[in-house]
Amino acid sequence: MVLLKKINNYLSLVKFAHTLFALPFAMIGFTLAVSDERYTFSWLTFVLVLLCMVFARSAAMGFNRYLDREIDRRNPRTNQREIPAGIIREKSALLFTILMAVGFMLSTWFINTICFYLSPVALVVILGYSFTKRFTAFSHMILGLGLSLAPIGAYLAVSGEFALIPVLLSLSVLLWTAGFDIIYSLQDEEFDKENSLRSMPVMLGKVKALRLSSLIHFFSVLILVIVGFLGEFGWIFWTGMSIFSILVLYQHLLVKPDDLRKVNVAFFTLNGIASVVFAVFFIGDRLMVIGNW
Repeated sequence: MVLLKKINNYLSLVKFAHTLFALPFAMIGFTLAVSDERYTFSWLTFVLVLLCMVFARSAAMGFNRYLDREIDRRNPRTNQREIPAGIIREKSALLFTILMAVGFMLSTWFINTICFYLSPVALVVILGYSFTKRFTAFSHMILGLGLSLAPIGAYLAVSGEFALIPVLLSLSVLLWTAGFDIIYSLQDEEFDKENSLRSMPVMLGKVKALRLSSLIHFFSVLILVIVGFLGEFGWIFWTGMSIFSILVLYQHLLVKPDDLRKVNVAFFTLNGIASVVFAVFFIGDRLMVIGNW
């Protein structure tokens, strides 16, 4: 029971359930590669990709919680998180982060050379994000860059090379993530101002930040449209893309500058559902290609 409680504490520390945001796009990149006749499916590679996702995201979240521990203590919204609440010790959180980072690099070692060589770059991005809100309002874009590594990383794991469509998918993920992170950061606008932290709501105000988020999400969807045409995808892709777009854009109807009560619904629920739905339809489209249906 004690062990299970500790495991649950660490799962809560890294918000393991939020892996739902990036994991579907990793599966998209993986499926895109194996649907190409030049590459073959491997269960080992599939498992290693999953491990990379879990290790990388856990390292990123663990480091973020460790680095922001004093900020979280001062913020009424976050002062009950595991480190400020004393549930997990600071040194334990840092050790956990190091172990997850090592696990990530080891996983890439067993995938292929390019993934291993690029793994330190990926760690710099996903760990470095935690510093960015201290000096730039564009921290949302860095977070997006971190999540955008999922589809291109999974594609590289199978193919060992870059290609246009997975790069475009990653760009769409970058913009999608940045857009919903701007919405999420609306909750901390006043706190961030008082503590000299940077964000788009701090720099632009709630109204303009929401408009910027809408514009960013528009371009995220536009890129998916371009992907659909370039890749000559079928009706299953277009159905999934349409549902994804509606869910992403719908959150802008839920969140108002003077009413943030539905921020969590927009951030967690809609975006989580959107990513899973898009992945299911995308993978379905590629399976039809593989099966020549």
